[in-house]
Amino acid sequence: MTSGQPVRPPGSRGGDGFAGKVAVLIAVLATLGTLFAFLGSASHNDAAMYKTSAAIDKTSAANAWSHYQAKSNKQNLAELASNLPGVNHLRYRDEVARYQAEKEVIRKEAERWEASSTEWNQRAENELHRQRQWAAASVAQQIAISLAAITLLARRTWLLTLTCAVAAFGITLGIFAALHTAPSMLSPIPLLSALGAAALTEVFRRMGRRLDT
Repeated sequence: MTSGQPVRPPGSRGGDGFAGKVAVLIAVLATLGTLFAFLGSASHNDAAMYKTSAAIDKTSAANAWSHYQAKSNKQNLAELASNLPGVNHLRYRDEVARYQAEKEVIRKEAERWEASSTEWNQRAENELHRQRQWAAASVAQQIAISLAAITLLARRTWLLTLTCAVAAFGITLGIFAALHTAPSMLSPIPLLSALGAAALTEVFRRMGRRLDT
């Protein structure tokens, strides 16, 4: 070792090269966090749009069922009239048959509107779930950025392990959100991803420490 250089425990502190790598990591994490936040906002907007469509279709279904009830009332009156003496029974029976046919058409329309409303609601719930995934992924990147900043200030390389674990946790959630899959932040898969990233980072950190010795 050249005289005049400070003695430090191998791998415990990073030099200027370490600072540059952490700065690049912070920039990458900030970009990912911004991207996740944008996608989360887009999912929230989509969910609101789907909820509006569901409400519109639900209103259309309610109107159709009201129309169906009105036809039922008319059919009941026609059936009553067809049993009265001194009236044109054939005419009222024809009306009963006509109202029955019209009711069937209206019923199918109402059921179609209800099915459409249910589908829009389901799509809205799926988007809200994705929005929660994107939000959790964005928060994880913000936490990772804070940890990386502490790592840079303290010059402690072991903090980089925790930074990479949190970042991997958020990135995994982001991947699941992009793939429209169900796992949430409490799922074991993001946790396993975080542990894997921490282990891999620790391996590289120890290898670098050995190279320094």
